[in-house]
Amino acid sequence: MQYVTPTSLLTKNESHRLEKLRDYHILDTHSEDTFDKIALMVTQVFNCPSAFISFIDEDRIFIKSNLSQMTFNEAKRKDSLSSLAILQDDVLVFNDTMNVPEILDNPYVLGGNGVRFFAAVPLKTPEGYNVGTISVIDSRPREVTPLQIDMMKTLSKIVIDKLENRLRYRKTIESQIDLMNIALHEIKNPLASIKLANEIITKDGTKIPNMTEMIKSSVGRIQAKLSDLLKQSEMEETQIVLSIEEIDLKELFTRLQNSFDLLAARKNQSIIFELPDNPPPFFADRAKISDILHNLLSNAIKYSYHGATIMVMAAEVNGNIQIRVKDNGQGLDENDVDRLFTKFAKLSSKPTGKETSNGLGLSITKSFVELHNGTIEAISPGKDQGTSFIVTLPLRYEKEPSLSEFSS
Repeated sequence: MQYVTPTSLLTKNESHRLEKLRDYHILDTHSEDTFDKIALMVTQVFNCPSAFISFIDEDRIFIKSNLSQMTFNEAKRKDSLSSLAILQDDVLVFNDTMNVPEILDNPYVLGGNGVRFFAAVPLKTPEGYNVGTISVIDSRPREVTPLQIDMMKTLSKIVIDKLENRLRYRKTIESQIDLMNIALHEIKNPLASIKLANEIITKDGTKIPNMTEMIKSSVGRIQAKLSDLLKQSEMEETQIVLSIEEIDLKELFTRLQNSFDLLAARKNQSIIFELPDNPPPFFADRAKISDILHNLLSNAIKYSYHGATIMVMAAEVNGNIQIRVKDNGQGLDENDVDRLFTKFAKLSSKPTGKETSNGLGLSITKSFVELHNGTIEAISPGKDQGTSFIVTLPLRYEKEPSLSEFSS
């Protein structure tokens, strides 16, 4: 069967393929015994002098394992025969390259001691992306057997299993780090309330009953948050599970007012809460919704000027509950909007009362909103013209069906 030269070296899912390849963090790494042993097995199976484990980047191939006389570990993608192998799902075999006119001008085929025999199997990810190859070459023609092909395919699966295990491990570590960062961020507000209540008690003993209740509430929030995070860290894949219950907006806003009035008063700011006469009940995770609004209101206080007015409004819109936190503070520019919900984002706005910020709050807030199948957006006319954060949530949370539920 005659080989047909491809019109392009790009795969059908090139951008996703490259994204997955980079997720593996395998490019430009040192040689490793595990991969070298697999390449060695390939040379033994085919009784050939040279074998490679290569990964195909955007315009080059990176050779992770090189069992040959070649001294380089990188080549141009357009010159590599492995670049042809990732364009198909099966093994690519050239028993004798001299009989394949379409590749006779390849720089690795040209010459008296060039590649005469080539066989390669794609390294296919679980998603179906061919990120690289296991290949074997010789300077003389060869025939291959079905057993050799099957062995090569088996070894390619071992390579992918190794990469997937590393990826899972790395993501587990990253998840644990994220959980610690979330814990540190989420206990900042209740700790600030406790500190403020202590200062007030020290100055005015008549405020002890009110401040005692605030301290009790803040300690409860810290304990609940740490308990929640510990449970998450013990769960497989650290998947967050929502505890859905009916939420009374009036009660929720009252708790917010009690928590933030004192913090706002320190900067001579005022917070105005607006609700419809008969706010609709909605169903969500009370702790997560509270965290969302605590983060948004804390930011509004932190980045608004002294004497500012902050509005917190809720309304039913098209069968959803929409909550808007609006300030007349420093506002956002175009660059801020692009980075707003990313982790550790550094924005142009600065805290106006010597508060600290680690850039995690809005990233966490967005993830909590999306867990509820909701949306969050930020609107700002420009710098020093204020910002509105709009959270839209379904009145009743419904879990999206899993693949297993579809198949059952």
